Amino acid sequence: MTLKTKDVKGYAHVEYNRDTYSPEEATQRSMDFYHWMDTRRTVREISNRPVPKELVENVIMAASTAPSGAHKQPWTFCLISNAELKGKIRKAAEEEEYESYTGRMSERWKKDLEPLGTDWNKPFLEEAPWLVIVFKRVFELEDGVKHNNYYVNESVGIACGFFLAALHKAGLVTLTHTPSPMNFLTKILERPENERPYLLLPIGYPQDEVYVPKIERKPLDEVVVYYE
Repeated sequence: MTLKTKDVKGYAHVEYNRDTYSPEEATQRSMDFYHWMDTRRTVREISNRPVPKELVENVIMAASTAPSGAHKQPWTFCLISNAELKGKIRKAAEEEEYESYTGRMSERWKKDLEPLGTDWNKPFLEEAPWLVIVFKRVFELEDGVKHNNYYVNESVGIACGFFLAALHKAGLVTLTHTPSPMNFLTKILERPENERPYLLLPIGYPQDEVYVPKIERKPLDEVVVYYE
């Protein structure tokens, strides 16, 4: 089937087609998706069971369908399976986390984290078969000239949300790890000057027996304000 096109200044425009549903079916589909997404959980006990590289690549490509400011797609996904690199990343991350837990974090922050059972030890950074490090591209270099990207944090944040949903769809688990500061990732991975580390995601299958905190997400009336 040949797509219809329209002459518009800039990008060529093609006809947009996709399925739509009756209000009843659409409501049911949205409810089904919500309940399915509500089963997604942060998991720290990640198995070393192999995960095909193609699977992870597909998840990254799904993340890359996210909208971005001026369609600049200001993200780089670094995909790591090398054991030596994972060891270096764990060592550096734990050093930063130790400093945070023993000196940087406020008592209120540590008290809020206490029910979740987290600490500065991060074995999952070596146990997971893959680490995905998301970098935001603050600007592009073309012939030595800097060209800023737009709405970089927002764009990369949306892409990471797509990543989490796609990973859940594939039956994999992760946690959103943000050791602070994260400059060590730039050095270890030798990333260029236009990139800044944004998120560290260890990914894989859950271990055979995993327990997660029994948490409740906010109900609708706590997350929505109506103006009708």
